[in-house]
Amino acid sequence: MIIDAQQIKAVIFDLDGVIYRGQTPLPGAGDVTRWLQARDFQTYYFTNNSTKTRDSYVELLAGYGVSTDVDHIVTSASLTARYFTDNGLLRATVLVVGEAGLPAELREVGVRVVRRRGRKPVDYVVVGMDRTFTYAKLYEAQQAILSGATFIATNRDATYPIEGNVIPGGGSIVAAVATAAEKEPLLIGKPSPEAGKLITHMAGVEPHEALMVGDRLETDIEMGRRAGLLTSLVLTGISSRQEAEALPPKSQAHWIVDTIQQVPDILEGRLALNEGAR
Repeated sequence: MIIDAQQIKAVIFDLDGVIYRGQTPLPGAGDVTRWLQARDFQTYYFTNNSTKTRDSYVELLAGYGVSTDVDHIVTSASLTARYFTDNGLLRATVLVVGEAGLPAELREVGVRVVRRRGRKPVDYVVVGMDRTFTYAKLYEAQQAILSGATFIATNRDATYPIEGNVIPGGGSIVAAVATAAEKEPLLIGKPSPEAGKLITHMAGVEPHEALMVGDRLETDIEMGRRAGLLTSLVLTGISSRQEAEALPPKSQAHWIVDTIQQVPDILEGRLALNEGAR
C-alpha cells in the first residue's frame, strides 16, 4: 500500500497520554483539534478507560479546550454496550466490576447490571478499571465465571499515565480476575481491530483514510495496524521511541512525534514516514 498522509480524512485520538495526562492537558491539544475541525477532518476520541460515560468525556474535554459530542467519543465501556446490542444480548444479566461509566453505558442499552450474584444466574462478568477493587469483588467475579458466566474485559492496559508517573490500569484488575477464575477474557477494547473498524465505519472512510494517534504501542498502535489504519505514536504517554523502533516493521507506527502539536505536520505531508514502518 502506498502511504499518503494527504488522503487522511479522519483522525482518532487516544485520550490519556495524548490529549491530557492525569488532570493536566498536554500542550497544543485544543489548538490542534480546532485546526482539524476548521479543515473538516472528522475527529474522534477513543479511550480504553471505562470509568466515565461519553457525556462526562464531552464535559471533560471541553474543560481542556476541546469541543466534541458523544457521537465522536468511543470508550471501551460504550464498545462493550455495543457488543451486547449487536449480539442480541440485551436480556442478559451482567455482573460488573468497574466504575460508574461501565454500568451506566450497559444500562443505557437495556442490559441488567448487578454488582453481586443473586438468585438469577449471571450470564456475563464484565471487568474494567476499578479504583475501589476489593477481595469481595474478586470473589463475586470469580464465582460467577466458575459457574459458567462469560468473562469480558473492557481493556488489558496494565498501567495508566498520570502527571510524572503511572498507576495500575484496568488490565491489573482483569489479570486478578483471570488468575482467580483460571479463565482468559474476551477483549473488547484496544488492541482489538474490530474497534478501529467500527470507528472508520462510523466516519464513512476507508481504513487508510484514518489516522490513529496514541501513546501506547501495544494498544493504540497495535489496534491501528491490525485494523489497517495509519498510525502515529506520540511520546507524551507510555511508550518510548526506543521501544517503537525495536518492533518488527509491520508493528511500528507510521509516524513518531514528540507531541500532538506535530499532527498537522503529518497531515500536510511535512513529516517524513518512520523509516522502520512497513
